[in-house]
Amino acid sequence: MTTIDVYADIWCPFTHVGLKRLLARRFESGSTTALRVWPWPLELINEAPLDAGFIAEEVDDLRSQVAGDLFRDFQQERFPTTTLPALALAEAAYSVGLAEGEAMSVLLRDALFEDGKDISDPAILSGLAKSIGTPPATDEHASAVTAAWTEGQERGVVGSPHFFTPGGGYFCPALDIKRVEGHLRIQPDLVAFEAFAASCFDS
Repeated sequence: MTTIDVYADIWCPFTHVGLKRLLARRFESGSTTALRVWPWPLELINEAPLDAGFIAEEVDDLRSQVAGDLFRDFQQERFPTTTLPALALAEAAYSVGLAEGEAMSVLLRDALFEDGKDISDPAILSGLAKSIGTPPATDEHASAVTAAWTEGQERGVVGSPHFFTPGGGYFCPALDIKRVEGHLRIQPDLVAFEAFAASCFDS
């Protein structure tokens, strides 16, 4: 089975859009390609958590310009204070299997961006784990988060999301993003996305 490696953080809204678009294309193509979503912990990279207000502005820009079907119930006041436990939970799910890990990676982002849940809340994480029958995260899974960060640096990851396909590496391939006068100007990057999707799913 072909596996696409993705380095991303859960609270990155651009990753949420990219994964949704890619999974929709996979469904259309009938491909069995799996996604291995590796941790790219932005709070360690930036040495600070992401700012809830800043992300809320990005969500508003994304929703109004290119993703009106997403971010249905995003709640700024429930933005997580950390994603490290959630990233560790995704690693715990991947320790069961690729399908379980991919499912957890999607569930965590849906919980945050579609359901307005605080994914730094242990009770929320416990409920997500139980919903697909995966084990809770351990210290080993927490260590795997920082190990993935190191490996991502060695592979040349430049940000979230960064995809590695059989055809090469792609950073945020679904969107053309510019910041103009303090706001994002976002357009679907159709050419880049088509080349990226072909690299993922074409035999």
